[in-house]
Amino acid sequence: MAREQLEESIVADGNGKEEEVGVMGIGAADGADDQHGGGKLSMKSLLWHGGSVWDAWFSCASNQVAQVLLTLPYSFSQLGMLSGVLLQIFYGFLGSWTAYLISVLYVEYRSRKEKEGVSFKNHVIQWFEVLDGLLGPYWKAAGLAFNCTFLLFGSVIQLIACASNIYYINDRLDKRTWTYIFGACCATTVFIPSFHNYRIWSFLGLGMTTYTAWYLAIAALLNGQAEGVAHSGPTKLVLYFTGATNILYTFGGHAVTVEIMHAMWKPAKFKYIYLLATLYVFTLTLPSSAAMYWAFGDELLTHSNAFSLLPKTRWRDAAVILMLIHQFITFGFACTPLYFVWEKVIGMHDAKSIFKRALARLPIVVPIWFLAIIFPFFGPINSAVGALLVSFTVYIIPALAHVLTYRTASARMNAAEKPPFFLPSWTGMFVLNMFIVVWVLVVGFGLGGWASMVNFVRQIDTFGLFAKCYQCPKPPVPAAAQSPAPLPHH
Repeated sequence: MAREQLEESIVADGNGKEEEVGVMGIGAADGADDQHGGGKLSMKSLLWHGGSVWDAWFSCASNQVAQVLLTLPYSFSQLGMLSGVLLQIFYGFLGSWTAYLISVLYVEYRSRKEKEGVSFKNHVIQWFEVLDGLLGPYWKAAGLAFNCTFLLFGSVIQLIACASNIYYINDRLDKRTWTYIFGACCATTVFIPSFHNYRIWSFLGLGMTTYTAWYLAIAALLNGQAEGVAHSGPTKLVLYFTGATNILYTFGGHAVTVEIMHAMWKPAKFKYIYLLATLYVFTLTLPSSAAMYWAFGDELLTHSNAFSLLPKTRWRDAAVILMLIHQFITFGFACTPLYFVWEKVIGMHDAKSIFKRALARLPIVVPIWFLAIIFPFFGPINSAVGALLVSFTVYIIPALAHVLTYRTASARMNAAEKPPFFLPSWTGMFVLNMFIVVWVLVVGFGLGGWASMVNFVRQIDTFGLFAKCYQCPKPPVPAAAQSPAPLPHH
């Protein structure tokens, strides 16, 4: 019976109830936001069936900050304190706005399809399908290419981060070996059906990140400033724009926004959830990165993982272990949309058996595993992904898609979602969207792409591909080997 219930959950509609629910929640049982399907509250529904506004908030906040929390101090050393703080706030609000645009376009697409009688009972809507339905096949191809590539490398980054972190607890194995081990562990995410089933994981993940963020801030303050600490950033344009694109990447975690929305019982309520999640994330990222930069300054330029500069204590070990668990969760967040795409390609998306779908998903994990071993550059890879992929996936494509979807008077008149109360003019929305397109294209993709790729190539030149232990401390050289023996005098 337990197995039947587990398999039943994978084919329940994306909103987690046997009764199909529309985008506005029409057809839902009363109190659907509080319990699964309006029925009795059970342990299964409490831990497994998440579709409320709170579930979406935990998913967004948890997905936004994982390993990137450990690279933000590195970005501050490249940017300087003032630019680091201002760019976090700027890209945080920019990311919240484009997440809002994605939610508007999702509601528009789904409401149109529901008027045509289309059912989504056994189908999870994804971003490329929204683009296809609203703007046509070319937009679908662009959305699919950028989104899938971003999520692929997002998963790669989580594996690299796992190996980098565990090394600070157990250095008897090198980072490449740890990558092999964690690749096998993360492959178990194939058994989690959808974002609807991440309720307990999202809650735990955010708690783990909160602990780690405040550990970094408090440990840095208690440790005090390092001897001879210098705060010379910014010094080079390459470093400045590399750091800026890492922050752009930080607040560009909504490549999975559509899937999180689809897992809600009332997706139309998503509108401002990402903004509220971002405001909470500021309380984690700003204190921790500022405190670490204050304490260690330029030393962070050669330590892209913040853990590497803090003394080994039980508190640090606890933070490392909690981050490892959260990175496993975030790996699942990044991989699940890829699983959905692959299932649709091979015709397994509506299969009833969780075990058949899990088996079908395994080929997705292999290239992720392989790429993490080729490019183990913790920190620089975030900036490269941010500039080349996040800039389009998260900022440029949603802003342009919104302008083109509502370019006609009839589309604006019949829009499922009207402009928000704080920007009630369609013209104002279009101007803001075009500003985002131009800014991210020039600063994020152009300058950021140049800087991050120069930095990335330097890492390859310095450490090589398939680096066995990236940025590991070098073993001490024996005294006898340090200087040659003196020549005998004659």
